[in-house]
Amino acid sequence: MNVIYNSEHYSVVEFGAQSSPSAMEFGGYEILDKPARKEIFIAGPLAEVFRQNVMELIATEPSEEEIDAFLGSYDSLMAQPFILH
Repeated sequence: MNVIYNSEHYSVVEFGAQSSPSAMEFGGYEILDKPARKEIFIAGPLAEVFRQNVMELIATEPSEEEIDAFLGSYDSLMAQPFILH
């Protein structure tokens, strides 16, 4: 588990890929929308697409606002409420 991004609005945690073929074949990512208090966990092929898109975005040296806008494109998929224990 590795926090790869943290801003006022979003946090992204990367979970490493497993060696065996499964839903975690490509690893996984938890994306947290802090103001909305919702999150999503993506794994498998969707995680691989996310990783590729992040690599392309980073190559452009984006601002925090641009990164947050990119992560905002996942807001409609976030249905899981974020609850602190």
